[in-house]
Amino acid sequence: MAYCGIICSDCPTLKATKMDDDDERRRVAEQWTKQYGKEFKMEDIDCDGCLTEGPRVFSYCNVCEIRRCAKERKVENCAYCEDYACEKLSKLFNEFRPAKEVLDEIQASAKKRD
Repeated sequence: MAYCGIICSDCPTLKATKMDDDDERRRVAEQWTKQYGKEFKMEDIDCDGCLTEGPRVFSYCNVCEIRRCAKERKVENCAYCEDYACEKLSKLFNEFRPAKEVLDEIQASAKKRD
């Protein structure tokens, strides 16, 4: 799972990377270029998950405010942040509603343990 609650194993970028499938990378790049109105190249579709420190992270991970913030705050994911759910996450949740549900569940579970 990414810091933001996106389930990496569901991500087409991670799947294409794990399969080492350039045709799938190309397909995902074309789909996301249309879907998000930003140019993606096949080379962008190469990722082992944003929690990794290796060279293979999705191109957006390098500029992702949520990832940078979570790393700076040294939280396992955003559900454990004292500022959950911040404005950065609110923007993401508008597009990726399941990520909010995942983080809400983690936060609720963590509060029960406290």
